[in-house]
Amino acid sequence: MASTVAPDVQKTMPAEAESILDGRVPAGPIQEKWDRARFEMKLVSPANKRKFNIIVVGSGLAGASAAATMAELGYNIDCFCYQDSARRAHSVAAQGGINAAKNYRNDGDSIFRLFYDTVKGGDFRSREANVYRLAQISNNIIDQCVAQGVPFAREYGGLLDNRSFGGAQVSRTFYARGQTGQQLLLGAYQALSRQIHAGKVRMHTRTEMLDLIVVNGQARGIVTRDLRTGEIEAHLAHAVVLATGGYSNAYYLSTNAKGCNATAIWRAYKRGALFANPCFTQIHPTCIPPSGEHQSKLTLMSESLRNDGRIWVPRNPNDNRPPNEIPESDRWYYLEERYPAFGNLVPRDIASRAAKAVVDAGHGVGPLKNGVYLDFKDAIQRLGEDVIRDRYGNLFDMYENITGENPYKVPMRIYPALHYTMGGLWVDYYLMSNIPGLFVIGEANFSDHGANRLGASALMQGLADGYFILPYTIGNYLAQASLPPVDSGHDAVREAQDSVNQRVKKLLEINGQRTVDSIHRELGQILWNYCGMARNAEGLQKALGLIRDLRQEFWENAKVPGDAHDLNQSLEQAGRVADFLELAELLCIDALHRDESCGAHFREEHQTPDGEALRDDEHFAYVAAWQYNGDEGQPLLHKEPLHFEYVEPTQRSYK
Repeated sequence: MASTVAPDVQKTMPAEAESILDGRVPAGPIQEKWDRARFEMKLVSPANKRKFNIIVVGSGLAGASAAATMAELGYNIDCFCYQDSARRAHSVAAQGGINAAKNYRNDGDSIFRLFYDTVKGGDFRSREANVYRLAQISNNIIDQCVAQGVPFAREYGGLLDNRSFGGAQVSRTFYARGQTGQQLLLGAYQALSRQIHAGKVRMHTRTEMLDLIVVNGQARGIVTRDLRTGEIEAHLAHAVVLATGGYSNAYYLSTNAKGCNATAIWRAYKRGALFANPCFTQIHPTCIPPSGEHQSKLTLMSESLRNDGRIWVPRNPNDNRPPNEIPESDRWYYLEERYPAFGNLVPRDIASRAAKAVVDAGHGVGPLKNGVYLDFKDAIQRLGEDVIRDRYGNLFDMYENITGENPYKVPMRIYPALHYTMGGLWVDYYLMSNIPGLFVIGEANFSDHGANRLGASALMQGLADGYFILPYTIGNYLAQASLPPVDSGHDAVREAQDSVNQRVKKLLEINGQRTVDSIHRELGQILWNYCGMARNAEGLQKALGLIRDLRQEFWENAKVPGDAHDLNQSLEQAGRVADFLELAELLCIDALHRDESCGAHFREEHQTPDGEALRDDEHFAYVAAWQYNGDEGQPLLHKEPLHFEYVEPTQRSYK
């Protein structure tokens, strides 16, 4: 490794692994691990549950379902979100569907096939036991949501409908038109609201977590800032749950809401929580291409559109004819030609790289030549416009509102964009980080998706963690942990509050000339250029230097107006971008360290003769979990070896 790293980058490279991590996976056949674990867990009696207080940070699918379920069990819950309502969590933006192995289509699906597809789709970089448990629980999620009244699409006879998603050859995705995330979130929100009304959940809206309180090695609370008044407060509990989503907004342009940030997990990292696989960032293949430098975010077009839409570009580079004037003989359906078995439904990482390749070769379409076509002409001719409108109408409407183009008449233009992060805080099988009492669920942890997430699996993981896993595992912890009382006067509490106050003061005192937004945009460009869809050692080394320089520029020249004792969105943004600048450096360190290609992490030095990702299972079949070692110190690397007993790692093929 040292031979490929420039001397000026050496100081940011990791020391040797400090330890081999234990994921605490139960023994026995994989089909029995979760049942065995649940039986062997220590329980908290119903009468004792009301003695425990639990903090849940985040109110999306994972956070809302966890808070509602644990409150239903009898725990006292404090739930925090920076939005004005739990209904505005970014889970609301998920479109296409949620996977489950019910095999309603009788097309060969099963729990094991969902498990297999997920491990393979993640390019053999996920923990087998977690993925199998996810597949097992998937069926329960659908039953739960139907009971809540989630309006899943149904066939003519009333049965729940399914559609296909990338990386699978069966139809296992349940959906509510193009609003699946919104409908699932409303189901979780009504469960949460019931517990708020019952007095078991105290909801703290417009409140941002800015630090983790660790007492005697255990997570015992958080420090927050009230976004309306600026008040800094400490909140104490017996356990803390982070359900705060991913860090795609480090790239500036992403499909995430502008408010999505990494501050909660990054504060936990700097308090000792391990950060696993940060370089595993997913590029979604079906987003509306950028239309210019003015944009602050990108819009997702659901992967479900790839069921009926055909992806193509003009066969001749720089063909400027309108799409409807290009005859079939001059259209290049590049995914169908290269991957005949899966066609347009190859996994996201493969579809994204293929789109980049054809655009880079001069086949791009649109005013900026930065897209490919997603064409519904054949589907409309085959099924009729009414059927397509029924399946995707709201997505088509959204596309037309943004672009001014009618996708029923002309093909959509799409291009890959940052979407989801498979990396996150390291957790064991029980969803607990290496800090006792700190649990991490949903996209905020690393556990289930390996190096690439299959479509419709994010909603599945968030609800599995919140409804069906965490309520068991957190009880197992609380039943055994020694948790002496902690009050606001404890040294660790005061230190955490002082740290937050000092950081806020430091941000406001910079008083430079450059907007925080311009610095964030520059950071995003660095990450996209050097750690985006393709990475190489030289580019990653350059990125590390550029990020360090930009970080220095931020702390010397950023302009953060206003004060700390009022609504100040500039201050909020500055704190989040400061954390993105640090996280981006770790992301590139991890990408440089992982000297292989796998899933969404595509190192150009490691590819097959036909341009696919080439893994190095001998040297990199492990989770890379990083430990904070001071602002100037090298991050310390810990490894969790990955063992595959049920799915043999092979070169992925979707041909």
